[in-house]
Amino acid sequence: MTKERNFRRRTLVKAIAASTLLPLLGSNLIACSDGSDHRQSETPPPETPAITAQFLHGVASGDPLSDRVIIWTRVTPDSEGEVFVVWEVASDAEFGTIVRSGEGSTSATVDYTVKVDVDGLDPNTRYYYRFSVGDNLSDVAKTRTAPMGALAQASFAVVSCANYPTGFFNVYREVANQDVDAVLHLGDYLYEYGEDGYATDRAQEYGRVPQPSHEILSLEDYRTRYAQYRGDVDLQAAHAAHPFILVWDDHEVANNTWREGAENHEPETEGSFSARKAAAIQAWYEWLPVRPPASEQEIIYRKLPYGDLVDLLMLDTRVIARDEQSTYPDFATGGIIDVDATRAAINDSNRVLLGNKQLGWLKDQLTNSGARWQVLGQQVLMARLHLPSPIMEALDPNIAGDDFVAKGTAAVLAAVAAKNTPPEQRTAEQQALLDSAIPYNLDAWDGYNFEREALYSHAIQVGSKLITLAGDTHNAWASQLTTDEGEIVGVEFATSSVTSPGLDGALGVDLAAGLASLVLPLLDDLRYADFLNRGYLTVHFTMDTVTAGWHYVSNIDSTSYTMLEDAVEETTVNIADMVLS
Repeated sequence: MTKERNFRRRTLVKAIAASTLLPLLGSNLIACSDGSDHRQSETPPPETPAITAQFLHGVASGDPLSDRVIIWTRVTPDSEGEVFVVWEVASDAEFGTIVRSGEGSTSATVDYTVKVDVDGLDPNTRYYYRFSVGDNLSDVAKTRTAPMGALAQASFAVVSCANYPTGFFNVYREVANQDVDAVLHLGDYLYEYGEDGYATDRAQEYGRVPQPSHEILSLEDYRTRYAQYRGDVDLQAAHAAHPFILVWDDHEVANNTWREGAENHEPETEGSFSARKAAAIQAWYEWLPVRPPASEQEIIYRKLPYGDLVDLLMLDTRVIARDEQSTYPDFATGGIIDVDATRAAINDSNRVLLGNKQLGWLKDQLTNSGARWQVLGQQVLMARLHLPSPIMEALDPNIAGDDFVAKGTAAVLAAVAAKNTPPEQRTAEQQALLDSAIPYNLDAWDGYNFEREALYSHAIQVGSKLITLAGDTHNAWASQLTTDEGEIVGVEFATSSVTSPGLDGALGVDLAAGLASLVLPLLDDLRYADFLNRGYLTVHFTMDTVTAGWHYVSNIDSTSYTMLEDAVEETTVNIADMVLS
């Protein structure tokens, strides 16, 4: 760092006490300066030698608004203690024109992470930013503020489900090279399992064994796991290239998280779930470029407008309110699912996914939105994906047993034959088979239909142009959104995963490759599905259309890969009819 770049010391923002549960939430947020003031500090230097530090985990930006954006880094000090950090934002990559700057400190209290909510910026503008500790400079990264007013187009990349030990983050590398306004990360930024857990079979071979080696439970565990992920050069590249807009899914805490627990949490041996969740949330806010909440630590739903074109409404379908998921063994006796009991459960008016407070907030946003498109960035599939009950019986190993693949194949073929038979020619058995349709995934919106219908009804009432984005399943989907009565509400686009295995992991490559074409005729609202490939989604908005494209990498087994251009799927929705072709 040259001698010319010395700065006036600024007062640090006090730690944001979001709640008694997470008193440190937001305490890595350091003060924003009132401009680019480069005069020599009037404060004498401290008598103790300054701690030096390296930038081993990259830099990142996020939550862009029209006049501000969060910038983030993490320093690795050469000794314990408070580390003094300088930050700069410039209009050019050479930092010839520095528009904002400031300084602050960080410490072990927040795992040496740093955030700045840089204000006073111009709308829809590219900026460059960096950090320094003494003579050590971070990498230079790019960010962009959101636009205001009239906007002709906007583009986003959409990603989710990146399991570090499963393979290399080639998808992130590709996202870094895309020309988009921002990256929407819909959750499962990391996974909680240990070295013998989910999809770790080749972790040793890849040199990607989870750290710590055990399942993460404590704040220190979660911090260590984030540090491992943020050490990945491809993830660092994606963060350095674009602002991220993030929500969590379940694995940021534990598999199949709900309001008061998780499938992958055993209180008897792993202690308090609330303590684990609090640790996970604190580490999430420390390590990601997310603006800290003003009040409750668990509230991540928020609006990010992109001019008059798009209102991004980021939701939480996991932590704040979700009732515990139902599972098909709950409704099965002797290998047969009780269809009536299943339908009664998913239509129970007392079962919630968003919860009354978040649903009320979302309805208000839809009512008051002046944007052309209302876009829900959330975790799980919203579309209605119902399959005949024998398929669901066969696809659940806990019901079907070891031969579930053979049973599932036979059940799908029988259902396809029934569907392809004209209604007037179907046997009673074929019609009964089709009439037995129940949700493919009770962990998604299909398991909480009453609340979904309430949302759909409101969206229709206020004339929303609803586009939902989803992750979670590790597979790619495009679906029409329809009410129970068949009225079109909008369209859903769901991204594949960065590395986590899709149905290919459960069924094998050959079955997964062919299954999409088999189930498409069975799912009335489904228009596209890929159960085989890893990749990302792009969504491009204009005033008249939304165009979605799915992009896949050839492999995640090596850092050498190509893009599967022959597998790219693209579809467009016209605002005039909201019909997905």
